Amino acid sequence: MQRMAETTDRQFALAPGDALFLDFDGTLAGLQDNADTVSLLSGMDDVLVSCAERVGGALAVLSGRDLCDLAKRVPSELWRFGNHGLRRAAPYETPVGSLIDAPVELVAALQIIATRHPGIQLEPKGPVLAMHYRAEPGVARELGEELNLAIAPFTDYSIQHGKMVYEAKPSAANKGACLTEAMSGAPFKGRRPVMIGDDTTDEDAFSAAQSLGGLAVKVGEGPTVAHYRLTSVADVHALLREFASA
Repeated sequence: MQRMAETTDRQFALAPGDALFLDFDGTLAGLQDNADTVSLLSGMDDVLVSCAERVGGALAVLSGRDLCDLAKRVPSELWRFGNHGLRRAAPYETPVGSLIDAPVELVAALQIIATRHPGIQLEPKGPVLAMHYRAEPGVARELGEELNLAIAPFTDYSIQHGKMVYEAKPSAANKGACLTEAMSGAPFKGRRPVMIGDDTTDEDAFSAAQSLGGLAVKVGEGPTVAHYRLTSVADVHALLREFASA
């Protein structure tokens, strides 16, 4: 059961022995109405690379974005885990190929729903289907009910509600499972996992990090399993700048 974070702001510290897992949208970069316009602030590329050097390369950006899209937005020197952990790229590795798409029948059903609601955007990300409704926030409840009905025949799929988005995800698309697997190998193994994220899709990774003896940090408001909280993306930047320059 989710609860409010027990502590606030900077009542924790990063250390060179950590393994850092950072969400992208809403954590490293501010949310935008158009997801295509989201980018890192000037100078944050260098900060992230410096942080990665301080933890011996054990820094990964862990995002729901498609890996190829994510790779365009963060430094190639970093580990990049996209598609909720279904795809990953090592430092300097160029992502190639793509995942198997979602079932065509499910895509068609969600496309029909999207056409019924002007302003709703369906974004296929391999087997994951994201339905963005930031342009029509009042449709949230109705849209959620329609999506849950649409995925009922697809037993491996579930609907996850994020910030102005619903995602139809197969069970394997799980940030917590991705973090746990990453922690079993180099360069992450033997370090304290630290997960920083802002949305419901990060909750599984929060739980995984804490179960492995690490830290979880929720960015922004809302109930969470994370023990720590930062107020905003600006606070995340301040934390990383401080660590990079220590």
